[in-house]
Amino acid sequence: MAERTKLWIADKMKELMKKKPLDKIRITEICQTAEIERSTFYYHFRDKYELVAWIFFQSADRTNLINPHDAAESMKQMKNDMLFYKRAYEDTSQNALWQYMLEYFSAKYTELAKKMSGRDTLDAQLLFNIRFYCYGAVGMTKEWVLQDNLTSAETIVQMMFSSMPEPLRQIYFGTD
Repeated sequence: MAERTKLWIADKMKELMKKKPLDKIRITEICQTAEIERSTFYYHFRDKYELVAWIFFQSADRTNLINPHDAAESMKQMKNDMLFYKRAYEDTSQNALWQYMLEYFSAKYTELAKKMSGRDTLDAQLLFNIRFYCYGAVGMTKEWVLQDNLTSAETIVQMMFSSMPEPLRQIYFGTD
């Protein structure tokens, strides 16, 4: 039941973001549009920024981060919901989407590196490589959504994977 409620609220937030930028949307408006009480909203989300991040994570959680096809399909979905992602990325508040994405992807790639390398901990250089790569990938995704209407999702994903630091490529793809 809780998941259905979150999906309902998320759907209503996407509708609102088709009409106006994130910084112009208030919790009261989200609650009115979703026909819920404020307490229901706050039971599920800390604020509207967490809601926007949760919407993003719904897609990202279904994506195999090191599978080019899956990653490209996720990027295509972003293009399909272009106005939502564009408005989310345009927001420059203290809780901007790119910051949530950076932390999300850094944690996911770290977890994946530990699993694939069979290690419980990663050295400082490898952790740096992961954050470095995630900063670049998140930044380029933001640029792609906001400014690039020509480059295909497949091409963007291929360029991101090609730009991955070699120690990460060795772990994730087994390259030497």
